[in-house]
Amino acid sequence: MAIQPRSLSGKVVAITGGGRGIGRSIAEALTREGARVAIGDLDRESAERTAAALGSNAIALGLDVTDHAGFTAFLDEVERSLGPLDVLVNNAGIMPVTPLSEESSDSVARQLDINLHAVIHGTQEAMRRMVPRGTGHIVNVASIAGRSGFPHLATYCATKHGVVGLSEAVRQELRGTGVEMSVVMPSLVRTELATGLADSRVKVIGPEVVASEVVSALKVPRFDVFVPRSNALLVQFTSPLPRRWREALGRWLKADQALLKADRSARTDYEARAAASAPAAEGERTAA
Repeated sequence: MAIQPRSLSGKVVAITGGGRGIGRSIAEALTREGARVAIGDLDRESAERTAAALGSNAIALGLDVTDHAGFTAFLDEVERSLGPLDVLVNNAGIMPVTPLSEESSDSVARQLDINLHAVIHGTQEAMRRMVPRGTGHIVNVASIAGRSGFPHLATYCATKHGVVGLSEAVRQELRGTGVEMSVVMPSLVRTELATGLADSRVKVIGPEVVASEVVSALKVPRFDVFVPRSNALLVQFTSPLPRRWREALGRWLKADQALLKADRSARTDYEARAAASAPAAEGERTAA
């Protein structure tokens, strides 16, 4: 018997980093499904532009995910404005491209705070709200880099491995509670994060493809959300292979060259914005 997809109409969804890129595409896809969406972003203006474009089912709120008390307050405001939280999409993240030996301690700390620590805090907050009600869905946006390693992305890979591991563990903790968990693992996505990356044999997908898979996983819950779906077969096929074979396949796909030969000058604007994306992490953070 086929599983009946769940309706998303009227569901309350909060999206971190929802003002642009993948987050914006997820917000667009969910509002088309009738969900009521709260777009949280450090760039309040981009959040407001996105919400205005989406109409009455979307609201914009400022959000610095590294300010844990502020993150909690953001979710409180979402529930005051829209109702009990049904879905949290932990999407906010940054991706500096640099050899690890050249990476600054600030860059390392910034990625840990935004890409991992904030996801842990958001997941905790969602669990505390959803488990007592026996319903809800947490979506953590990781990356295929959470299942492998890529040169010049060492810290980023570490954070995304952390998000995958966190999600695996929380999935077990949520068993029997009625709350679902999904971890989204896209490959290269055509957003600002991918600016200046060199050509490879890895298919570059649009953010709308990621958004479509998130909607699919919310309608018919599943944990592993590979984007594109063919990546699931690739991971299953290569996992039993000896490491040297897996690495040879990666070199044939030129996945490493996409990073090693990245045009760093083309990434200047993105890297500068990413460097300014965690004020609470680099200043004095309010205790959660």
